[in-house]
Amino acid sequence: MRKDAAQNRERLLRAARRLFADHGLDVPLEEIARSAGVSIGTLYNRFPTRGALVDAAFADRMAIVDGLAEQALAIDDAWEGFVAFLTGVCELQAVDLGYNELAARGAAVDWERGYGLMSGILERAQRSGELRDDITLADVAFVARGVTAIIKATYRVAPGAWRRHLALALDGLRAVAARPLPVPPLSAEQTRATMGEDC
Repeated sequence: MRKDAAQNRERLLRAARRLFADHGLDVPLEEIARSAGVSIGTLYNRFPTRGALVDAAFADRMAIVDGLAEQALAIDDAWEGFVAFLTGVCELQAVDLGYNELAARGAAVDWERGYGLMSGILERAQRSGELRDDITLADVAFVARGVTAIIKATYRVAPGAWRRHLALALDGLRAVAARPLPVPPLSAEQTRATMGEDC
């Protein structure tokens, strides 16, 4: 890639990250091009579709989530590691409306890798006796999805409101609070299906 083409690509990614974070994923592509100081044709030359631009703009997020998982597994207290991971992922969503929208769609998840990472964190917390033993990854996915809706609803008026609701959900996941659940959990396939076609 020529130097000027590489610079244009980087300008477009910086503008896209900033505008997606502030306004969500539906920002007009023309606005992103204008903010980057390039033509809409240049944007389409670098990123032929909105999806290609979104993928490139958020490519670093999985590495960040991987790091959060590694930190969680390094915490001696397995319950605290579980809480730290969920909180860290939600904090990432809370400062970026675009990433929050991806998470709500399930498109921010590399299902195969995410399944392995989260399984280790969840099973470790269950073995400790702190996390109720009937919780599945699908249950945790829906807790996180609920937080995405709270972030979207409160982003402008009460940016930290999601923390209260995550804390309420976490209390319900504690083994000490466990009561029999009325229906079985969703399978992995059912969970992916509910998160949208982008999963």
